[in-house]
Amino acid sequence: MPIKILMPALSPTMTEGTLAKWLVSEGDAVNSGDVIAEIETDKATMEIEAVEEGRVGRLLVAEGTEGVKINQIIALLLEDGEDDSALDAAMPAAPAAPVTPAAPVAKAPEAASAPPTPAPAAASAPPAAPGERIFASPLARRMARQAGLDLAALSGSGPNGRIVKRDIEAALAGGASAAAPTPVAAPAADGLEPAFEFEKATNMRKIIAQRLTESKQTVPHFYLTIDCEIDNLLALRKELNDRSDDYRISVNDLVIKACGVALRRVPAANASWAGDGIKFYKSADIAVAVAIDGGLITPVVRDAGGKGLETISNEMRELAGKARDGKLMPEEYQGGTFSISNLGMFGVKQFDAVINPPQGCILAIGAGEPRPVARNGALAVATVMSVTLSVDHRAVDGAVGAQFLAAFKTLIQDPMTMLL
Repeated sequence: MPIKILMPALSPTMTEGTLAKWLVSEGDAVNSGDVIAEIETDKATMEIEAVEEGRVGRLLVAEGTEGVKINQIIALLLEDGEDDSALDAAMPAAPAAPVTPAAPVAKAPEAASAPPTPAPAAASAPPAAPGERIFASPLARRMARQAGLDLAALSGSGPNGRIVKRDIEAALAGGASAAAPTPVAAPAADGLEPAFEFEKATNMRKIIAQRLTESKQTVPHFYLTIDCEIDNLLALRKELNDRSDDYRISVNDLVIKACGVALRRVPAANASWAGDGIKFYKSADIAVAVAIDGGLITPVVRDAGGKGLETISNEMRELAGKARDGKLMPEEYQGGTFSISNLGMFGVKQFDAVINPPQGCILAIGAGEPRPVARNGALAVATVMSVTLSVDHRAVDGAVGAQFLAAFKTLIQDPMTMLL
């Protein structure tokens, strides 16, 4: 009996995914442990391996197919001695209707065969007619957007006329002029809606929309803001970075460390609501929001309060790079107990972040800027950074949130104390 290869669940929140790329073809022999496909989740692109050996009998889901449900059969593997006649009996009785391949995912291949009858790669499809759907790989879409190219004016040489990386490169090499995206008119009921360009939501954007809507609708947020003078912190950062070229400590690294130590001092803030009680976490695992193409992801620094600044800096650099390349493993972005979102590098003075359930708190970091302060009855100027703690009132009370911010401020303003 042919072996059924199912769509795997690659994270606890995953209900469906995109089959980005097949790394095998029908007829190929595979061994246990061979990588056979790339699957895109809402967070990253993951490789899946064969768990048994055999010969690829049939690929049931085409590359680029979105909305493939967990445990849906995606391929059939023939065991030793079986021939193709065994495949029909193993086919699902009522296969799901194929989902039209689409491109807006975080990372996908530029071009590969699209079973079972791929179009010749050399044959280019004509440019799309006005209003016709444009098939292009995510990389091609991103390259076109950055170069200002209109995809509707390009011919695709990928499978089924899909526009891929080489088509964008050819257009740029040929001197194709940059063009603004063609607006799509979609009048509302009153006929007065302005023209717009519609971009289909990626899996990541759908999950972000779903989770943050649930958070604002179901989590009772309240907000606490405090100002921290960071001149001493900036001086310490400069001193540490001047000592060695082996590391580059950032303000964000110091903030992560301060959060970890503050949660050790106020463990009641390291908590989450569990429906019928409160979970108090023993380790301060800090999830740090990282902006990536099409959304954001929160890689986690484990036990941030117990790690040195060099370790935190190196870990964050590695995690942020993986996040932007879509290479994070589930264990690297799941299980955080407290979140940080830093928009200070964009000049944002202060903002209120949305809690990422099931966590109970998220700290929003603003920009450090010169501001007037009062010292011993006299006016002075200091570099001040505003931070806002968003709190789930079910798990953390106002007094606990205030105690956490007081501990955090002490560490930020006297940063040597977090190194003791």
